[in-house]
Amino acid sequence: MERREANRQEKRRKRYCLILAVILLVVILAIVLGVTLSKTRDDFNTIFMERCQKFKGYNCQKIWDAFQQAYVNRDRCDVPPEAYDPLIATAPFESLCNRIMFWSKTKEVVHDFTGKKGCFKTVEDTLLGSVLNGLKWCGKNGSSETFTTVCPTWEECEKSAVRSFWNRVSAAFGDAACGNVTVMLNGSIDTPFSPASIFGSIEVKKFKSPKVKNLNVVLVTQKNSVTNCTNESLQNLMMGLDKGIGYRCFEVPDSHLKECGSDPEKPCGVCW
Repeated sequence: MERREANRQEKRRKRYCLILAVILLVVILAIVLGVTLSKTRDDFNTIFMERCQKFKGYNCQKIWDAFQQAYVNRDRCDVPPEAYDPLIATAPFESLCNRIMFWSKTKEVVHDFTGKKGCFKTVEDTLLGSVLNGLKWCGKNGSSETFTTVCPTWEECEKSAVRSFWNRVSAAFGDAACGNVTVMLNGSIDTPFSPASIFGSIEVKKFKSPKVKNLNVVLVTQKNSVTNCTNESLQNLMMGLDKGIGYRCFEVPDSHLKECGSDPEKPCGVCW
């Protein structure tokens, strides 16, 4: 009897120790997760502020506050583009007549070119585009925090914080277009111009005559290119422009853009 009782007590002791170990592990994981999430949020704010401060003459704290107000205390999939209106008003786009560069399916090529040549700017070269390029963020109902994990992907939500931001900032960038406007499109795909792209569905629709005089299409080609300036999608782009806006298309090899972009003696216009 004594031995049986001793065995029962030993089993209870082991069970109790196991329960304590599990509770301790859960507490440790919660602490580590909390510290990690806090550090991630702090890192996001640090990146935002460091990138913003590279642009002189702006109140970065004010821009951060306007940015957060767009998505904090909101469902992750319910942030409409207009929620960023106060942010756009806080950091409006400067006038860049003849210097705005749009792109679609040519991200690496266009940024390699604009990075070497200072005569054109993409939306990612502006303050808001540069600060948030490549970042992910979202809010949560009932919270004033900024989250960078468990945020929906671009495809998962039509009104995610990130997707709505880029839609809104692209619309503002399109509104800023004036004079001669340039877009780089991909000549290695069947339809270089897609009405469903950000350029086709948002930006080009902002081009109005006489503010915008001409649209220059730089069709970036390679050895395996399958399209040229006679492509049907490009004809649709031309036909859909606001009446009074001129249209020109240039077939330019990728290799030529890289070579011309690296030559400081050549102005941008002679690269196509």
